[in-house]
Amino acid sequence: MAKLLFGMNLSLDGYVDHEKFAPEPAMFRHWIERVRALTGSVYGRRMYEIMRYWDEDRPEWNGEHREFAAAWRNQPKWVVSRSLASVGPNATLVSDDMEGVVRGLKARLAGELSVSGPDLAQSLTDLGLIDEYRLYLHPVVLGHGQPFFAGPRPPLRLAASERIGESVICLSYVPAG
Repeated sequence: MAKLLFGMNLSLDGYVDHEKFAPEPAMFRHWIERVRALTGSVYGRRMYEIMRYWDEDRPEWNGEHREFAAAWRNQPKWVVSRSLASVGPNATLVSDDMEGVVRGLKARLAGELSVSGPDLAQSLTDLGLIDEYRLYLHPVVLGHGQPFFAGPRPPLRLAASERIGESVICLSYVPAG
């Protein structure tokens, strides 16, 4: 049975914004390895559209950018959206029965599935499907933006913590019940 994880980079005050802070080299290396290790990812529309950046090589990329792009491209993706008509390579559009699709993925796959996007994570939390939350805290205060938690969560218990590079700490929480 696969484990469903929601993890994103966020500011100390709890906001996610990929344009406000870029990961330092150790953090980027961490993400390369994390994406390589995943069984697949479940995306909301907005996050998927942001990540489509990695679908085509760019001349300004270095070797690590190319490594991340290759890992992302190789990973199976399920995109939850009622507004998209199609999705890119190695992706499956989920336009209805999100709960049934995600429950089916968890039941038939092994390893870890990543959830990307706070709103999608909230919907999956409401359904009791998220097994772990990973908060990658960066030493930045944004003061506004999209919050990591888009709504209430069940009581959580700290399961692990890990320092990544010089300035990021990953806190892993699981439902307490």
